[in-house]
Amino acid sequence: MAEQIISGNVKTAYDEFYQKHDEAWRMLGAKYKAQHIIDVSKGRIFKKVLEVGAGDGSILKFLADANFAEEYHAVEISESGVEHILARNIAGVKSVQEFDGYTLPFERDSFDLIILSHVLEHVEHERMLLRELKRVARHCIIEVPLDYRVGVDKRIKHFLAYGHINVYTPTSLRYLLQTEGFEVEDDLTSLIEPEVTRFNTYINQKKSKSLVKNIKISTEYALKDMLGIVFGKKMNEKLANAYTVLVKKADQQVNIF
Repeated sequence: MAEQIISGNVKTAYDEFYQKHDEAWRMLGAKYKAQHIIDVSKGRIFKKVLEVGAGDGSILKFLADANFAEEYHAVEISESGVEHILARNIAGVKSVQEFDGYTLPFERDSFDLIILSHVLEHVEHERMLLRELKRVARHCIIEVPLDYRVGVDKRIKHFLAYGHINVYTPTSLRYLLQTEGFEVEDDLTSLIEPEVTRFNTYINQKKSKSLVKNIKISTEYALKDMLGIVFGKKMNEKLANAYTVLVKKADQQVNIF
């Protein structure tokens, strides 16, 4: 089944990724992704949660440590990812399964919430997956990187190196979700935190540390944050690096054609 829907090279790439992945880098990113999930869920209680495309379980680890829900489940296309999740022994995790990338092995309305964090940009048939999410849970939290900028087509090799085959803006993601029968309940934008930028600069890119670079990183973040506060939602969406949205099944479904 997996070979029929997911390209073979895609599955191989993610199997290899989790075999050699950088634990510190993924945990740092997961810390903020988990916080975005908590923030956009504020005032709501979700007891039974499924993470689709759970990677190595780093987001689930932070959510469990924060007592976000009572019960967690995970599905992942990568066998090595499943092995990493199981090895973490995360409190509250009831099941971890490998799946074909589209078909969720659960009954209709099995979950209060599905989490899809930094997955949709990798998905070859995104509407197929969204329909399956809607079948299995009443609510979904989806986060995507905001890769789209004018001239993005000149940077295809850059984004494909990260497996990003889809690019979004907040507006385009909302359009996609609403035309698939979801209703937006809450959302938020986020910038790349200085801590993450410093790690990427000094550890991943192996650039030499300097006070000037540190000041530049902190100043750029503070300036973008201030502009968002002053000019509001539109500016936030223009400057942001990621978009997190909480949606539910719309009471009235959209008919396409």
